[in-house]
Amino acid sequence: MTFVVSFCQKLLHVFIFGVIAILGGIFFIIHNHTVDFSVLEQYTSGRPSIVLDENGEEWARFQLDRCEQVSLSQLPSHLVQAFIAAEDWNFFLHNGISWKGIARSILVNIYYGRKAQGASTITQQLVRLLFFDAKKTFSRKIKEQIYALLVEMQFSKEQILEIYLNHVYFGCGIYGVQAASQRFWLKRVDELTIDQSALLAAIICSPGRYNPILNPLSAEKRRNMILNRMVHLGFVREEVAQELVKQPVTINQESVAITAPHLEETLRIFLEEVVGKKLLYSGGLIIQTTLNKEIQKKAQDIFQSECRKLKKKFGEDIDGALIMIDRKTGEIKALVGGFDFMVSKFNRALQARRQIGSTFKPLVYAAALQAGMTFADTEIDEPLELFQEKKLWCPQNYNKKFNGQVTLAYALSHSNNIVTIKTLLRIGMHKVIELAKKCRLKGPFHPYPSLALGCIDATLKEVVGMFNVFANDGMYVEPHYIKWVKNQWGTKVWKNSLEQEQVISSYLCGQVSAVLQLGLQRMKKFFEQEQWISCQAISKTGTTNDARTCWVVGSTPMFTTAVYIGCDNNRSMGKNVYPIHTALPIWLAINKAIKQLKEKFVYDPCLQEVIIHERTGKQANSNETEAIAILM
Repeated sequence: MTFVVSFCQKLLHVFIFGVIAILGGIFFIIHNHTVDFSVLEQYTSGRPSIVLDENGEEWARFQLDRCEQVSLSQLPSHLVQAFIAAEDWNFFLHNGISWKGIARSILVNIYYGRKAQGASTITQQLVRLLFFDAKKTFSRKIKEQIYALLVEMQFSKEQILEIYLNHVYFGCGIYGVQAASQRFWLKRVDELTIDQSALLAAIICSPGRYNPILNPLSAEKRRNMILNRMVHLGFVREEVAQELVKQPVTINQESVAITAPHLEETLRIFLEEVVGKKLLYSGGLIIQTTLNKEIQKKAQDIFQSECRKLKKKFGEDIDGALIMIDRKTGEIKALVGGFDFMVSKFNRALQARRQIGSTFKPLVYAAALQAGMTFADTEIDEPLELFQEKKLWCPQNYNKKFNGQVTLAYALSHSNNIVTIKTLLRIGMHKVIELAKKCRLKGPFHPYPSLALGCIDATLKEVVGMFNVFANDGMYVEPHYIKWVKNQWGTKVWKNSLEQEQVISSYLCGQVSAVLQLGLQRMKKFFEQEQWISCQAISKTGTTNDARTCWVVGSTPMFTTAVYIGCDNNRSMGKNVYPIHTALPIWLAINKAIKQLKEKFVYDPCLQEVIIHERTGKQANSNETEAIAILM
């Protein structure tokens, strides 16, 4: 009994407060605000913003409406009925606000002690779309209801419904039923079937959750619920609905193909912050990017083809990313943010932070050269015991073997762990960390011996920028995908301010590059001749503990490309899984598929080729078994 009294008191207080708030809000708006409803009569999407590739060709556009508006008389009756069934079955009876819906919502929310149910009419949704942002506040809700009352006083139900259906949002940049119909099925809205109409009505409740491109099963369940509601309201016969719910959700996949989907989404989010949504979607901007459409298409096709093979071999959750940049300018020519954008919008190339493993080792040896060491210097590859974080750590080489005395050139070209750790400790961790920061790795950097093995997290973009230093004569250039943005009158409203810095001398950088060439050549024996690239190249692979991530980053005289393969949940891909099985075939394939106009690097003229014994560091003859050529 006490609970019932308490509940009724709460309900009465909420009701009184709501009435006072609504009356106060009406008085405030009428006396202090002038609401311009001409937006309902003259709503326009303006001019779309065009995204250009490096050759000035359009590859994407940002706009609110992709199609012409349609009148209510042009829409099939079952489409209108589907939206009314899904969003506001009492639409033609209320005055903009559903008082029954509000009362029901209040009861449900009080019962659950949180906001569990809303009560927006179609009119309120239209008002929210045109006049308010998505931020949920009590004051906005009150204003929304007041605006809905005023809209209903000024416009007919048919006008409100027509404007609503032409501007409702379906996700993925799709606004209006005509645009949605063409994007999903390549047909005009008046050609839609009953189940397709119900699917469109299903999406708008939550465009992310029920979008058929991203979540077809959730969209199908929601569609079936709306079909059953249409039966309940007398819009569709029960036997018809029973047949329709058996139909799977089908989308025309060609209609949703995008040149560089992950990059386009990243670009959209970035520009919304930089220039604002209004200017981006209706201001007629020209956005100059660095993308090369031809290279991008080849990169996407190769990545997906190779990744599909890896999924069959190592599990369906295998994914990864690829970035290719111009080695001189840092311009991103291709970016693949994952296997399937329709499954996941997460841009692994720019957002995923993963341990980078042995791709970090060139920095250790570059810092060693800066400290006065040479690649002819030797170190003993032997069992090592170290204390790290108060625990005994006994690092191993990837093959669990030790090689005795070896040169630093041998250690880097064979990705030796023990010698790299010893080198780090000899020169001091702070010198390596300082160089890593200059190469724009963000860290954090923990001052432990394991730093030598790449026990830091970084994005693929950071890794490709770091490694590009060795291909670019020691000059760091920031990898970037956008040059400038101009308004419709040709004035630049945003320009990229690029970071660049000489972080390693050209002389030392050439020495590292020569050894990185040796490392890449060692892997040639694992591939067929037709798989290998013809031009000169430098590269470094990396594998993290338990093969959670496999990396390869490398440069030709024209491009630097980085690839990683791994699972989003960071699980192990299995035993004895290395980059030669995963990332390297992708790297080789993309560099073989595109034109390489330059075939050789040009090094500092002061450097001379020297033949040394790879273990002793002493001068040797080129015909000796363990002789290698380095630059000094």
